[in-house]
Amino acid sequence: MIVMSIAGVDPSGGAGVFADLKTFQAIGVYGTGIVTALTAQNPYKFFSTLPIDENYIAEQIDAVLDSYEVEFIKTGMLYSPEIIKLVSKKIKEYDLKAVVDPVMVATSGGDLTRENIAKAFNRHLLSQSILTTPNISEAEKLTNIKINSKEDAVKASEMIKCNNIITGGHLDGINTINIDGEISIVKQELIETENLHGTGCNLSAAITAFLAKNNDLNTSILKALDYVYEGIKNGNYGTLIARI
Repeated sequence: MIVMSIAGVDPSGGAGVFADLKTFQAIGVYGTGIVTALTAQNPYKFFSTLPIDENYIAEQIDAVLDSYEVEFIKTGMLYSPEIIKLVSKKIKEYDLKAVVDPVMVATSGGDLTRENIAKAFNRHLLSQSILTTPNISEAEKLTNIKINSKEDAVKASEMIKCNNIITGGHLDGINTINIDGEISIVKQELIETENLHGTGCNLSAAITAFLAKNNDLNTSILKALDYVYEGIKNGNYGTLIARI
């Protein structure tokens, strides 16, 4: 079982492609990694982003898929509308099943993307995806709805253009899952910890890995939520790594 991450590089290893590959390995699938941007950051401070040329991103994808059969992929930081368009085109070209983590801001607060990124997700990528995994802030950007309650999250989930889970780390642990219009709520205990760098990356990567192991979408989400929760609880950066 071979999966793919299309995301940025966090040199501290806690988020992005490096974190995704750790999660893939921990769950028992082989991970390939396409780099969309380099960043200078650590769990506490963001410095800068250096995007990769779109043609070179395309060549990376083509090179991997020339040799490996990949069905499930996840996307993380895509940086620009142009890269989002490219990835959407490749998903269609290779008939890939994509889990989209609509990364826009680093856990440390740094802006990881160019302007109009939410609009590009909505226009080009979400309709090509099987699931998106926004946190509250990202869901607000995708829907232009302020989310202060479970009811707000449900409303936002109904506006997002594909199956989704709006993660609840900033909403009292309330995760709002919308699959084919059926909404369910999974509430998790919040853990007081600073071990949160990369949790959003790990969640989407874990869902992708569980899908590749022949779990359905709902089961993959529930297993991934448990995986991330245990990683936060145990402070285990080898198996969990920011942003639920």
